[in-house]
Amino acid sequence: MNKAVLTLVVGMGVSLVAQAQTIYRTTDAQGNVVFTDNPDRGGEQVELAPVTVVPSTGEVRSGPAVPRVEEAAAASASPGQPFMPYDSFRIVSPTHEQAFPVGAAGNITVDLGIEPGLREDHRVRLLVDGQVSQSAMHTSAFMVPNMNPGEHVLQAELLDAGGEVRHRTAPVTIYVLRANVNRQPAD
Repeated sequence: MNKAVLTLVVGMGVSLVAQAQTIYRTTDAQGNVVFTDNPDRGGEQVELAPVTVVPSTGEVRSGPAVPRVEEAAAASASPGQPFMPYDSFRIVSPTHEQAFPVGAAGNITVDLGIEPGLREDHRVRLLVDGQVSQSAMHTSAFMVPNMNPGEHVLQAELLDAGGEVRHRTAPVTIYVLRANVNRQPAD
């Protein structure tokens, strides 16, 4: 009897240790949030609230389906809570620290990666050097005309149905090259 109790206590202790893993939150180069149990990837430790378990009564409910997590989050979003109904929202092109030659520098195409596709009631706008470059539109591509030579920072903002900014992409720095006026002609 004592062996059975001891085995049960040890078994429960091992299962509790297995469930009490530490979770870390990091952001990759594309601005995507990654949760991992690997401390070698860096990041900040995430404190998780304990999970409440309610035993099932065996009752099956019929009626309206439970809303998707993103719909529930959007409906009950309050200040300080994240709103991100997309798996991916980032600038795909141009890439970070991409340089544009003088001939192509006047017009820059900015392509966004939005997965799943942009919802009908959401809009996206483009910021260049922190200023709104293009007004909010239902699109995943922008054309930025007449870029001046130099360094520029691009970011896209996700706007909800009410026009509120809900998410920003990671900033992407690009370089529009200047013409070299000191270059000697080839002989």
